[in-house]
Amino acid sequence: MTTPDITLHGTPLSGHTHRVELLLLMLGLPYRLVPAPAEVRRSEAFRRRLNPLGQIPVLEDGELVLADSNAILVYLAKRYAPGGPWLPEEPVAASRVQRWLSIAAGEVMYGPATARMVAQWGMEGDPARAAVIAERFLRFMEAHLAERRYLAAEYPTIADLACYSYVAHAPEGGIALDPYPAVQAWLRRIEALPKFKAMPASPIPQKS
Repeated sequence: MTTPDITLHGTPLSGHTHRVELLLLMLGLPYRLVPAPAEVRRSEAFRRRLNPLGQIPVLEDGELVLADSNAILVYLAKRYAPGGPWLPEEPVAASRVQRWLSIAAGEVMYGPATARMVAQWGMEGDPARAAVIAERFLRFMEAHLAERRYLAAEYPTIADLACYSYVAHAPEGGIALDPYPAVQAWLRRIEALPKFKAMPASPIPQKS
């Protein structure tokens, strides 16, 4: 296989970008991270060539241009680790991965991710609603992980990477992780994986 020519458009503080970076690193794939802050994403050039929705991350792999972090995770696992553990072929395991990808795009996004975006950058969103969604989701995740090491299988998959970044940085949105020891243990297991790279930290909001 020839060396891939991969460019990742995103930002270091984006959990969506970070989940893709984690898989690129763990697959040992060389890549370039090209900054795509808000003003770049709003540009006509970005929307015309990379993503009409103006969202990150966007992956370029040779001639391929692919948006949506979860879609990118699926592509990378299928393209560069076919038959491997990151995206299992066995039907039940594959369906469990898909369920957690849906949760990453739903409860994780509208709970801890939204709370963080509102607290850190004043983005639109209802922080009270985000906190309620995050608490309900984290209670569910805590019960799920009480007797499991990883989310979808007995080993790490792209489901874990899709959920990790915003859960790990939930306190930056005012969402405490202290009540969830099984979730915290899962975070440590992900952080112990070979080639793991942390997402830069942001300030923890002070309670008024």
